[in-house]
Formats: sequence, C-alpha cells, structure tokens
Amino acid sequence: MARSDKAASVAELVEDFKSADATVVTEYRGLTVTAIKELRRSLGVGTKYKVAKNTLVKIAAKEAGVEVADSLLTGPTAVAFVQGDSVAAAKSLKNFQKENPFLIIKGGIFEGKAVTTAEIMKLADLESREVLLAKLAGAMKASMAKAARAFDALRIKREAESGAPAAPEQAAPAAEAAIVAEATTQEVVAEAAPVAEATNEEVVAEAAPETSAPVEPTENA
Repeated sequence: MARSDKAASVAELVEDFKSADATVVTEYRGLTVTAIKELRRSLGVGTKYKVAKNTLVKIAAKEAGVEVADSLLTGPTAVAFVQGDSVAAAKSLKNFQKENPFLIIKGGIFEGKAVTTAEIMKLADLESREVLLAKLAGAMKASMAKAARAFDALRIKREAESGAPAAPEQAAPAAEAAIVAEATTQEVVAEAAPVAEATNEEVVAEAAPETSAPVEPTENA
C-alpha cells in the first residue's frame, strides 16, 4: 500500500475511533464477501464495519487515544464502529454469529472502557434503548392516569360532602393535591429507576466459527 493511501486509511480510522460510542473488534476469517455485506446490513447505518490491517488499526487507535489490546489484533481483523445504540449493535453481532460461527467477536471498547467477549454478549441480552424508552413512557402515562383518577375522586367526594357541584379546579384542596402529585412523582421515579440502571450497564459478546469461500484480508471491504 502506498504511503499516502496508508496515511489516508489511518486518518479515517482515527476519526472512526473518536466518533464511535462503542468499538467491537472481530475476526472474519472464513466469511464470504456476501456474508460480510449481510452483516453490515444487519448492523444498520449507525455502525461502520471495516476490514483493516492490524498495524493500521493499532496506529489509529493510539492516535485517537483509544487503548486496544494487542491480543485483539491478530488474524484478519474487522472493526465495528458503533454510533448510537450499542445494545442493538451487540444484538446484531450476536445474532449474526449464531448463523455464521466464523465470525469471532474478540472484545472491544464500550464507553471508554475495555470490554471482553462475554461482556459484549451480556450487552446483547439487554433490552434496546427504544424498548426501555417505550417502557418509561408507558410508566409515566400510567402514573399520570392514576393521578387524574385521584383528582376526579377527590372532586366527587368534595361535591358529595358539600351537597353542591364543585368546579374541578376547586375540587381538591392544595394539601390534597400536593399529596397526589408527590405520590405520582415517586411512582414515576420508582418505575424509571430500573430503566436508567439498565441503560448504564456495561457489557458485550462471545464467538465461534461456518464455511464458505473466505474473504482475503484487505484494507477495507
């Protein structure tokens, strides 16, 4: 490879390392070009899956201030640079590996920390960001509905006690309204806590091997 091409490749890899939310190092020996294209498609537009020479990956990681263990950079290497939902990317890699055991997931970097294959697999088993947000939204909606019912019950009780209809805004005294609002807030926080905890978990995946015409090691596939 010409020196200018090598420099351009390193510069591109440096930018990939810096912009990635997570990085997964894999070995693709034995995977066909078609299989690699399928993997790229399954990872989606938020993840770049690049075949690159180990020496260039090592240089780029160092320049980007990312520590990649030498033990990960052996054999034909391809790196997944994840931007966005790391859980979804880990799921895609794990699911692809089930059908294509030649893909070996070696380890990587998640939120600036080195992660093992086993940790990547655990990350893949978490619920995706979209699912967690949907659950949080559902919990908040349910809590708001409970609050509305509570206010309505207070209004009805107030009307019954006074013998005359009370305006909705006057139905609950300030003290009662504060109690209901506080209970609702506590419910939302309690239901949201597991969601926040799950999103902050660090983890990642494991490997195995399949057969078909192998891809020759190239700079980028």
